[in-house]
Amino acid sequence: MRSTMRYVALGLAGIMLAACGHKNKDAPLAFVPADTPYVVANLEIMDDSTRQALLVQADAQLPSNLAQLDAAADRMAAKDPDGARLLRALRAEFNGKTIETFAQSAGLDLKGHSALYGLGMAPVLRFELSDPRAFEGFISRLETAYGKKLDLANVDKQSYRKYAFAASGTEMILAMVGKQAVAALLPADASPALLRQALGLDRPQKNLQDDGRLATLAKAKGYQPWLVGELDLTRALPLAVGGEDPLIGAILKAHAEAESAKTGEPVANQLQTSPSCATDAARIAARVPTLSFGYTQLDPKHQNVRFDVALADDIGKAFSGLKVELPGLGSAGTAPFDMSLALPVAQMRTFWSAQADAVVAKPFACPSLIDLNDSFAKLGPAMQKAAIPPFGDMLGLRIALDSLVPGQNAGAPTFSGRLVLGTNNPAGLLAMGQMMVPALTQLKLTSDGKPLPLPKDMTSMLGQPAWLAMSDKALALGVGAGEDSKLGDTLKNPVGDAGQMARMHLTGAMYMGWLQLMEQKIDSLAAATAAISKSDEPSINGSVDNDDSAQAAANAARSKAQFAAMKSQAERVDSINAEMHVVDSGMVITSQTVLK
Repeated sequence: MRSTMRYVALGLAGIMLAACGHKNKDAPLAFVPADTPYVVANLEIMDDSTRQALLVQADAQLPSNLAQLDAAADRMAAKDPDGARLLRALRAEFNGKTIETFAQSAGLDLKGHSALYGLGMAPVLRFELSDPRAFEGFISRLETAYGKKLDLANVDKQSYRKYAFAASGTEMILAMVGKQAVAALLPADASPALLRQALGLDRPQKNLQDDGRLATLAKAKGYQPWLVGELDLTRALPLAVGGEDPLIGAILKAHAEAESAKTGEPVANQLQTSPSCATDAARIAARVPTLSFGYTQLDPKHQNVRFDVALADDIGKAFSGLKVELPGLGSAGTAPFDMSLALPVAQMRTFWSAQADAVVAKPFACPSLIDLNDSFAKLGPAMQKAAIPPFGDMLGLRIALDSLVPGQNAGAPTFSGRLVLGTNNPAGLLAMGQMMVPALTQLKLTSDGKPLPLPKDMTSMLGQPAWLAMSDKALALGVGAGEDSKLGDTLKNPVGDAGQMARMHLTGAMYMGWLQLMEQKIDSLAAATAAISKSDEPSINGSVDNDDSAQAAANAARSKAQFAAMKSQAERVDSINAEMHVVDSGMVITSQTVLK
């Protein structure tokens, strides 16, 4: 549950390390339209110790991020060698540098103000500079490594550099405006008005700084002011599919031109947009209006993040009062890996059946959304089938892993732990298992929570002892020495509170074990791929084509670099906890990372 957005927040926070304590007419937020569909910004100045804690985390992630940048350049090389060369030039700027030393060499102010936001769907990144001359030096070094100058243009005497992405019909612009740097991705044929707004020459009639929406959001959700983000889907989705956003239009046009060159289909035909698309998009967005996130605690030992997903009133109320009787869901996990997930099939079936009925009664008319009609049409009958026992009685599951040891020579890992299946009918679930595995009929389980050993012909396959236990709301399996002594208490653990949907606990040691296991499996796959490549027959001219082998070797090297970086991060982790619950207004996801 350590979601991707957490990494996005950490990455952006590498630059957004401070914010203003008072309103400044030239602060980045003063350039952000109040109706922007998305924004990530800082609201107050970050103290030195907090900033240093974030830099340490960003530096730990840097090798992995750079490995991904290398991979992106390699993938781009065949279709866009020019773009790949520019990406590698940017990558080279980080050689031998930390985030802080890179920022210093590029003139970026780590104690300044920053904002990432949308002009429509076009992303604009604006940040303050500590040294404008150093920023110019950074651009010069970038151009030298790239091998040529970026195109230079100007609007109303404001110069900017640009790089066109022909395949997508877009261009990146880069400029220094006063003591701020501005980077934006715009349509290749961006209008002067859009360019002026991106560069800040024209200010929005209403800006986000004066609007105060982010500050209000942070206070309401308990976000610290160092980094706050919001995605307004009621604005973003209609822009994305409504056919009126300049950036989306440019991308679609470039795709249509490429398709027309292949098939002869007229570009105009491909670009037709139904008026219903904006209406349908707004209908979908009304179900999940906004997403937001922010840090709730950040210091050298703690990194806590909260994500909020606003939901339509009927969605929130369908689950906010629901108490799922899954043992373990209502208390913090104690095993090195301990995850509880509510799956109340009866309530979920009722909810999704209602959603399917609503779409069947009023189908989507937008051509790009028509596939949803078929999906919801199939969902209704599927929900009816979900009522069949024992699946229809399910409440959720819990996995408590006490040990995990990667196997030797790519063999299967050894583990010990418990699996709990919450259900309104554990005896029925057991009976179903006995029908599928006749050996289980030897067990005479009762709902007293006392474990019984699995038959020897079953444990021989596991290579270690195993037990089953049952209560009136769950069936539990324990695998590994000593797990029988834990099953009784496991079945008595607190059930979920109202609205509680998931909970997870992960120790740093278990996190490292997962990474080692994943690395082992990927290494085995790479070795198998290399062996297959060596056995390939020679090409027509009698030589062996080494392209695939070289690519496989490059992929393996990047994978090793990424795992090395991830293991370096894992060594700093003491524990990670996460929890998800639903309130009337939406879903709340929190994570707490404790560092050594």
